[in-house]
Amino acid sequence: MDLAPRHGVDTAAQRFGTGERAALAIHCMLGTSSMWEPVLAPLGATIAATAFDLPGHGKSGLWPVDDTPGAYQTLATRIAASFIDRPVDLIGHSFGAVVALRLAVAAPEAVRSLTLIEPVLFSAVADTSEGHLWRRRQDDYETLYAAGDAEGAARDFVGKWGVGTPWEALSDRHRARFTAQMPIVASVSASNFSDPGQICRPGGFEAIDAPVLLIHGSDSPPVMAEICEAIAGRLPDVGVASVPGAGHMLPLTHARQLSDLIALNLERS
Repeated sequence: MDLAPRHGVDTAAQRFGTGERAALAIHCMLGTSSMWEPVLAPLGATIAATAFDLPGHGKSGLWPVDDTPGAYQTLATRIAASFIDRPVDLIGHSFGAVVALRLAVAAPEAVRSLTLIEPVLFSAVADTSEGHLWRRRQDDYETLYAAGDAEGAARDFVGKWGVGTPWEALSDRHRARFTAQMPIVASVSASNFSDPGQICRPGGFEAIDAPVLLIHGSDSPPVMAEICEAIAGRLPDVGVASVPGAGHMLPLTHARQLSDLIALNLERS
């Protein structure tokens, strides 16, 4: 694993595969780049993929906390962009998918194909009943965090977006790490609703001319399918796939299915 400064943060990155095509994979909140190994390794003959640890995650340096709205999303996007020196197959999960989409909207010429797994871009469905439901659930999280109950906020977040392991069943180390990461989650969660990068702006999605695949789990909260369909409805070359029996954390629970779906999207570009 490499470690180098990128936009003021020592950023750890690792590579999977030796193929001719460059790829970049961006992980979810509370995840690490290592989560991508079972997904990307089977594609190694086709792509040479870089996966990096977001600030405050894995082996990367801490996030220099910034209360500016959207600060973490903007920093993550800039770090991701720093890995791109030719058109890439861009892959993202959850928050990582939002970053990938922000990159694709800002620089569509840099994207050869785009695979978005459970993108948590709630601003895409802000006016729907599911969007309103998750806005209220976000309010619950923000109330806990604002009251100084970082552990309660972590319990809330992991309960909604984890693999289903009860908070009490997690190790002391994991509970402490997740709790310490709540300032990051607070910044990111707010940006998922407020869209600081104007990802949803008129003409933004429509400018992406690379093949796009949106993937959600059949057992994820219904809002995820709704977000995928809302984004897909504005793209010129797009497919939407639902993975049977999967929840939000597909890279951990359904890696083989993701590999197969990404391979299909690679063939389209």
